[in-house]
Amino acid sequence: MDSLFSLKDFDLEQKNPSEEALRRWRSALFFVRNRCRRFRNVADLAKRAEAEKKKRNIQEKLRVALYVQKAALQFIDAGVRVEYKLSDEAIEAGFTIDPDELASIVRGHDIKGLKHYNGVEGIARKVLVSLNEGVHESDIPIRQKIFGINLYTEKPPRTFLMFVWEALQDLTLIILMVCAAVSIGVGLATEGWPKGLYDGLGIILSIFLVSLVTAISDYKQSLQFRDLEREKKKIMIHVTRDGHRQKISIYDLVVGDVVHLSVGDKVPADGILISGHALVIDESSLSGESEPVNINEERPFLLTGTKVQDGSGKMLVTTVGMRTEWGKLVETLNEGGEDETPLQVKLNGVATIIGKIGLTFAVITFLVLTGRFLLEKAIKDKITDWSSTDALTLINYFAIAVTIIVVAVPEGLPLAVTLSLAFAMKKLMNDHALVRHLSACETMGSANCICTDKTGTLTTNHMMVDKIWICNEIMKIENNNNENILQSELSRGVLNILLQAIFQNTNSEVVKDKEGKTSILGTPTESALLEFGLILGGDFDVQRREYKIIKVEPFNSVKKKMSTLVAIPGGGMRAFCKGASEIVLGMCDKVIDESGKPVPLSVEQARYIVDVINDLASEALRTLCLVFKDLNESSDENGIPESGYTLITVVGIKDPVRPGVKEAVQTCLAAGITVRMVTGDNINTAKAIAKECGILTSDGEAIEGQKFRNMSPEEMKCIIPKLQVMARSLPLDKHALVTQLRSTFGDIVAVTGDGTNDAPALRGADIGLAMGIAGTEVAKENADVIILDDNFSTIINAAKWGRAVYINIQKFVQFQLTVNIVALFINFFSACISGSAPLTAVQLLWVNMIMDTLGALALATEPPNDGLMKRPPIGRGESFITNIMWRNIIGQSIYQLVVILTLYFEGTKLLDLTGTDATNVLDTVIFNSFVFCQVFNEINSREMEKINVFRGIFSSWMFIGIIIVTVVFQVIIVEFLGTFASTVPLNWQLWVLCIVIGAMSMPLAVIIKFIPVKNSALKRQHHDGYDLLPAGSDLA
Repeated sequence: MDSLFSLKDFDLEQKNPSEEALRRWRSALFFVRNRCRRFRNVADLAKRAEAEKKKRNIQEKLRVALYVQKAALQFIDAGVRVEYKLSDEAIEAGFTIDPDELASIVRGHDIKGLKHYNGVEGIARKVLVSLNEGVHESDIPIRQKIFGINLYTEKPPRTFLMFVWEALQDLTLIILMVCAAVSIGVGLATEGWPKGLYDGLGIILSIFLVSLVTAISDYKQSLQFRDLEREKKKIMIHVTRDGHRQKISIYDLVVGDVVHLSVGDKVPADGILISGHALVIDESSLSGESEPVNINEERPFLLTGTKVQDGSGKMLVTTVGMRTEWGKLVETLNEGGEDETPLQVKLNGVATIIGKIGLTFAVITFLVLTGRFLLEKAIKDKITDWSSTDALTLINYFAIAVTIIVVAVPEGLPLAVTLSLAFAMKKLMNDHALVRHLSACETMGSANCICTDKTGTLTTNHMMVDKIWICNEIMKIENNNNENILQSELSRGVLNILLQAIFQNTNSEVVKDKEGKTSILGTPTESALLEFGLILGGDFDVQRREYKIIKVEPFNSVKKKMSTLVAIPGGGMRAFCKGASEIVLGMCDKVIDESGKPVPLSVEQARYIVDVINDLASEALRTLCLVFKDLNESSDENGIPESGYTLITVVGIKDPVRPGVKEAVQTCLAAGITVRMVTGDNINTAKAIAKECGILTSDGEAIEGQKFRNMSPEEMKCIIPKLQVMARSLPLDKHALVTQLRSTFGDIVAVTGDGTNDAPALRGADIGLAMGIAGTEVAKENADVIILDDNFSTIINAAKWGRAVYINIQKFVQFQLTVNIVALFINFFSACISGSAPLTAVQLLWVNMIMDTLGALALATEPPNDGLMKRPPIGRGESFITNIMWRNIIGQSIYQLVVILTLYFEGTKLLDLTGTDATNVLDTVIFNSFVFCQVFNEINSREMEKINVFRGIFSSWMFIGIIIVTVVFQVIIVEFLGTFASTVPLNWQLWVLCIVIGAMSMPLAVIIKFIPVKNSALKRQHHDGYDLLPAGSDLA
């Protein structure tokens, strides 16, 4: 069977497919009934190329503006500046600078223009804002009216009528409409009004019903995608408003806002730097230049869409929305659409192959019917005698052939993938996982390895100081009762230097809201330290006012430390540093004594402190060292020293394991998914947490990143199968591990990340998972899925939904192929033998709707069950249509063909039908039985291997609804729409017969499932040493 369904041209990489592969499968398509609908969710390569060209042109213009124009401005006298006229509204509101002039200063990096207005302070006065207080909430409406809203022009959403029009673009439906029109014309001429209208009108009404149902399904799908797109664009930023720091949406940003920027943030609007520390900006997304830019007083301009690569700072917003260069560029970013998923492409291939077969059968059926008709006329010697009735007969033959194509070309197969993915993405959104790329939802079901962070993913990320080592003592910190105890045990000198180290060397802030409630804004680790400082009786604001910060080197995952240089009020300077305990301890040659004075750090004492660090780490505590160094006035102000520090304390921070993580890890292992922890923490801390989570086993390996990166490829190949924990790792170590797993072992890897430096690993993995709470905007932008609650259990839920998507599409394909085969062979055999087709065009259109749109809604949207995580993941390159599916398809097809053809040829005798309407009654019984076979086979398709097909059926309201709607409409068509559908009402005995014929497919399905088949997909051996779970009746 696999040779028949050779899909070589329809193989697509799971992530970032090449343009050659995208073009290859498009050129391999044979027959597409409705290009508008089929390619709606497929990348438009021509539009994409055009958008890329447009983007390059904008970037080139921007480069000229930034570099050439800036140079030219050096030669332009400030006296010949362009005059801008303020609007009456702006004057009335009190603003003294035109919005376009303000935009041009920042866009053109016009430093002379900035100086002309006395720098950022002067600009702030002109837009009526205090750099300390920020914008007042009451001023926001007038600012939005005069300076604009921070929104970008978007394409208007498609209306419902557009989807109806698209559904009517189906080539076969258009041909049928033409046939129907001709049929009406000929019918009225021969049979008169209204009888001559019925056949053609029946086809037209069926076409519009099919189109309407299709349009409703597609429109609902588009609404789901629109909601998800809106969620993707939700970005929160820190601003100062009314004197208080708060979080707002970027879309609420106005000119005059004071924005706080830190590593990994995306600049939300054009602006001017107010203050900053080592602020480095990546402008490549805007200008195309890969070289990062240092932002300082000489170059204070910040542009929308650029990213903070290092450092921190505050900026004054000067331009928002479509006045920014990013506003013009953003229109090109999503032009051409998103890449199609591998499953969409694969099913396009299946549809192409079936389409070829269907077209061949349709042509043969038409030729056989026409040939028999001509032969009969020739035998009766009437070959030259033609009437309008003969023409109507030929038109009906042609309509049947075209309708066979409608049924045989499974246009809904690739679209069912999109439907299922849209449904899964919506459900995942409700379960705290935002899927940014369609293919990720699909690929997640195939993941057999997850490389996860520790902090915030496996742990709660609610950190608090649990123990500290200070002055040769280990102290346990319990709740808020330690202020008096610690103050009594520590001398004033020790307490002072400890509070300085906590409050001066931090990027976080202690702020008060409008109600006066104190809160801490910053990372969980720094928040834990600041909270500890407050418990000790420290005052953040007093400390910050007392010392002037000269330089800050923010924490990053490479250096694993943060340093700050401050000026001491009495003269001199002091450097503070904190970070990874063993790294920072190595920078120390002194330690404070009980009075807070530095004394030499002996080798023995250093060894003792290392033991303390290891003991704390073994208790699953994150350890940090806080150190300082005094510098005299002659020291280099621009450099923070790397050695000669004095150790103040070792802090042990507790971050409890999330509830349910151990169970989630066990679920992964049962599902054939290996979990590896990759963390920047101390190896003992990592091992303790990994054991608690069930990740590190007795035969597993835990190593440090430095050891891993120094290994040869052969050594890596030996250790990776046993590797369960990598500690003190750099982002490059994570990237190297992911690369090895994918290239050497062929794993499908999901990797988590939250920092800017995690971007390469997130891009390089099959599925990049960014953290929604702790993750930076850069990490989120490079991820495929955003875990909104940072919870490991949510990742498992995404894997479960990914598997559900794959299985659901397999169910739908099994169901649709059965209908395809039966409909094709029934019409073909009956045409060849009897010269007529038992199923009319209208009936086949109804069957098409059952198996296409309604079938996809019923089967492709079923929720996952726990059994899905008791089977192995789908490996790379495995056949989509499995032997198990072929067994079920062939078994059901044979049964339906035997029953329908027996009824067709012997039904009159078997059912003892007599009278003038016997033929019509038999045709109705055949049609009714055929439809009920599909209804019951739809239920059978819920489980491809298990016998109990009713398990969980009531949790899928969509499935129940579709079955009920199908049965109700079938009753209406048979009993009340016979004039249009060529049916007659049936008595209750014949209704029971039709239902029994359909229902017999269910016990038959049980018998078929006992037929053994070889399922090669389940014979793989995992490289981590365990056998993948076998298939069987206990699987989902």
